[in-house]
Amino acid sequence: MHSITHAIGGVFQPVFRLFGWLLAFLYGLIPNYGVAIALLTIIIMGALTPFTIKSTRSMMAMQKLQPEIKKLQQKYKGAENRQMMNDELMRLYREEGVNPIGGCLPLLLQAPFLFILYSVIKGLSFTVTSATGVITSTPRYIPHSSTMYDNLVKSVGHINVWGMDLSLKPFSSGLSLGTRIPFFGLAAVAVGLQYFQMAQMNNRNKKTGQSLPSQQQTMQRVLPIVFAYFYMVIPAAVVVYMVISTGIRIITQDVMFRTGVSNPHSGGRALPAGEKVEPVTEIVEEPKAKPSTAKSPPPSPSNNLPKGHEPRPTHKPQGQPRSKAKRKRKAR
Repeated sequence: MHSITHAIGGVFQPVFRLFGWLLAFLYGLIPNYGVAIALLTIIIMGALTPFTIKSTRSMMAMQKLQPEIKKLQQKYKGAENRQMMNDELMRLYREEGVNPIGGCLPLLLQAPFLFILYSVIKGLSFTVTSATGVITSTPRYIPHSSTMYDNLVKSVGHINVWGMDLSLKPFSSGLSLGTRIPFFGLAAVAVGLQYFQMAQMNNRNKKTGQSLPSQQQTMQRVLPIVFAYFYMVIPAAVVVYMVISTGIRIITQDVMFRTGVSNPHSGGRALPAGEKVEPVTEIVEEPKAKPSTAKSPPPSPSNNLPKGHEPRPTHKPQGQPRSKAKRKRKAR
């Protein structure tokens, strides 16, 4: 096992040195370990932004396809129809231009950077203990002529910033309860930002009337818990990277939602604020009414009479005047 890890480390040595040089350069501009890590995170996330945009659009497209996917799942129930359902799903994905694993792209792309940063941080805090018990700091992957190298040697490999050593973990030995609190607080901020990012996506779905698949809902609840454990077993410097990167993704998603770039059918065109892309519906023209073939009624005979001989209008007969005998009887 040791030989395998040594071989992998040998392959990544040039990459470690590149990131170590970049981190030392940023530290030389602003001599603060936390700021240097934050600036390095911004550079990495800037390179990953196109993939983040593509991933967000892919997730939105998958959510819009959920009604069609459910129809196919209902239509091809049973293990005997599993292959046919998969074929229909792939056909649907091809027709709509959707990648079903596109939403996982940012996590997949960040995994190598997490491994690189973890290795560089371990290299920065590397120390050697002599036979007499003297501890000497020998930072790796950064230029020996850099300001970061000199400061790490003076602090014996401690990456001290914000009241904690970023090379340590929350459960590292030798820490008191009071000194562990900042580590737990940093991990809580990282988990909280992840929940906020997921809530941002869910609120967007509610506004557009889209339902979130049950599998994705379960993943949203479980994934931050898994990362919470992950934050307890890695150096705090890597947790700082996760906090900054999650914050950048939140800002990126907010800009995408406001401009309409996240819409999978907008072609990357920014839509005006508040405008929604309506589904295209087929317009069916109603058949035109056929002309009536019924014959018109024949003209009345009065229309053929000469002028001046038209029939006089009939009047409703008025009541006859009372006779004199009746008037006399009434007078009596």
